[in-house]
Amino acid sequence: MAGIHISDIEAAINHWRERTPSPDGVSLAPPVHALAEVYARLVFLHHHEVDEHDIPDAARSAWLAWVDTQPDTPCIAICSTSQGDAHCKGCGRSFEEVQLWTGMSPAQKRVVWRRITQEGTAWRFNRYAERG
Repeated sequence: MAGIHISDIEAAINHWRERTPSPDGVSLAPPVHALAEVYARLVFLHHHEVDEHDIPDAARSAWLAWVDTQPDTPCIAICSTSQGDAHCKGCGRSFEEVQLWTGMSPAQKRVVWRRITQEGTAWRFNRYAERG
């Protein structure tokens, strides 16, 4: 089971706040409310992530709708794993991650995205950033 990081919950909240602003400045749209409850629980418990199967359906649906607005794959079509590298110089994924990508859950993909973004060493983040 993969964990959904608090930064992804926050990004999804901001996504929905932009698309469904509060009509009165106080009330929250249903997707924002559902995600905010998960976010608040994480903050209260001092946790950084929640298991993808442990969030309420409404929050999961809102999060998945946000995920659908993000790039699916970090690939920039410069794959060094095909040349024998353990980690792709282009996207930063391991050979195994590249091979299993299409079968990964959205949360598993986001775990990889978070890691490669934090590392920031893949060419997609520097040398070929325009491809990202």
